[in-house]
Amino acid sequence: MEASFSRRRLIAPPRLRELMQRSDLRGALQLGSHLGALAVSSVLLWQFWGTWWAVPLFMVQGVLINFLYAGQHELSHGTVFETKWINVLFGRIFGFFLIYPRDFDKIQHAAHHQHTQDWEKDGELVREPYTFKTYQLWFWGVSYWQSRVTRIIRFCKGEVIEPYIRAEESPLVIREARIHAALYVLIAVVSVATQSWAAVILWIAPMLVMKPVHQLQNTIEHLGLSHKNDILENTRSTKTNALMRWLCWQMPYHTAHHTFPSVPFWRLRDLDATMRENGAQPHQMGWIEFQVEVWRKLRRKNEDDYPYDEVWIVPRGNGASVKVEAA
Repeated sequence: MEASFSRRRLIAPPRLRELMQRSDLRGALQLGSHLGALAVSSVLLWQFWGTWWAVPLFMVQGVLINFLYAGQHELSHGTVFETKWINVLFGRIFGFFLIYPRDFDKIQHAAHHQHTQDWEKDGELVREPYTFKTYQLWFWGVSYWQSRVTRIIRFCKGEVIEPYIRAEESPLVIREARIHAALYVLIAVVSVATQSWAAVILWIAPMLVMKPVHQLQNTIEHLGLSHKNDILENTRSTKTNALMRWLCWQMPYHTAHHTFPSVPFWRLRDLDATMRENGAQPHQMGWIEFQVEVWRKLRRKNEDDYPYDEVWIVPRGNGASVKVEAA
């Protein structure tokens, strides 16, 4: 999909080619550090389970697991490793543990990039407009996890209703869901047979409980922005610190990522700087200030009551906020 703005003015072709280079080493450093942190937290959580130390360790564990999706996202783009099969392998592993099968995610996310903010075609926007209640259910993970589980079950039954999944792709997501479901059942059976709570303590429970932390990044990227075919108007970057950028696999530079999705995650900071030098001014907010504004706006009106082609979630004090409120 050609955007309604010119990408060419944002970066020179030689610079873009430089930024698009993949690296197995840089991919291994990010993947290894994330999995290493998860391994340490897993050992500590298991060791201190039943003590008060388990509470913060449980929270860390859940956050690290949920943000594996940042890695799955990049692996689906094929930009983490230069060696292609490694992207596929770890994408499948992450997708299994996140109850978000890799092939389905790749198809859905491709539609999201091709039709960003298009209500009819965006793979991640095929939903009813938020009300305050439905947004809360999604943010806190209730409807999020419900949708993940019911989709797996539906695919297992051979029911594919997503408009962005082509007929020839349906057998792929059905087979994938059935493999996932069989493995989930196997883990449950083994856990019961061995009377082990390891899968619940180290995986399922922290992942479910700590989902809202991941939703801080998930929800900020496009909500409350214009649905125009213009990446600089329909995508938002995130103001945060170096630790959180590492945890998010640099996805806070989200406008840069959407503008040039073939650029690896570890070069997004440089891409963002180059785009800004050439005049781009991405929308940008912090996680907490964004949530405050969303909750405030959705208490007044439902999502579809706000202008379709205008930005209605902006930092407080921004002139655009006054314009939207007056509309």
